[in-house]
Amino acid sequence: RTMSKELQPGDKAPAFKTTAVGGDYGDGKTVSLSDFKGRTVVLYFYPKDDTPGCTKQACGLRDAWKDFAGKAAVFGVSIDPPRSHAKFITKFSLPFPLLSDEDRKIVEAYGVWVEKSMYGKKYMGNERSTFVIGPDGKIKAVFRKVKPEEHAAQVLAVL
Repeated sequence: RTMSKELQPGDKAPAFKTTAVGGDYGDGKTVSLSDFKGRTVVLYFYPKDDTPGCTKQACGLRDAWKDFAGKAAVFGVSIDPPRSHAKFITKFSLPFPLLSDEDRKIVEAYGVWVEKSMYGKKYMGNERSTFVIGPDGKIKAVFRKVKPEEHAAQVLAVL
């Protein structure tokens, strides 16, 4: 199927149901967007657990965590399996849960599964993008191609 149009603020956030690891979810529990009706949700998509940019981004959120308290439910999302997420969370003491999207349903629904290139090789991967979903289930803000070190501040600014 062709790539959906890019999601914009005001669009209804695509529903999802998947496994969350870490935070209140421990070793893994099923979570869906509808669990958060009436709350703000931050979904941040990142390429891969324990790689330099993703680690910097996750630790940036960790270090600003007290500023996020009570403002939003924050989830990192990648196609890594739950076991990989658990290791990443433990290694860097991440206070927020990570969603495992091994079948790529969420990354495709949010339009962040894109062609990338490294050293001239083209491959499909997760674009580093963040979606802030309002309590009404609509997208409130979208940050594409996020710079890991600026991410936490950008998100806090719209909460």
